[in-house]
Amino acid sequence: MTVNDIIKLMPSGLNTVATADMKSSIQFDISKPMYLLIDHGTCSAHEGVVDAPDVALTMTDDDLKAMLKGELNGAMAFMSGKLKLKGDMMLAQRIPSLFDASKIS
Repeated sequence: MTVNDIIKLMPSGLNTVATADMKSSIQFDISKPMYLLIDHGTCSAHEGVVDAPDVALTMTDDDLKAMLKGELNGAMAFMSGKLKLKGDMMLAQRIPSLFDASKIS
């Protein structure tokens, strides 16, 4: 399973309670860029680049895959330079609580 396959599964693991009042975009800058649109308890995955994302995560495919599967700690990845962030840092920190990792790995 590729990191893009995992991103495509993320909407099925959405925590609808945690995202009920959210309208956000999350860009994944990887070898084949993708983004998520979260809109009041719904989520959709898209290929490509969204205009003006709320947060953009840049990392290698393997590192993002490990992070999404819970094998790589996001804070540690950021501090070690494996993860680069642009935009809303608070939203980036909330990503693990917005999705049920058991449904996307």
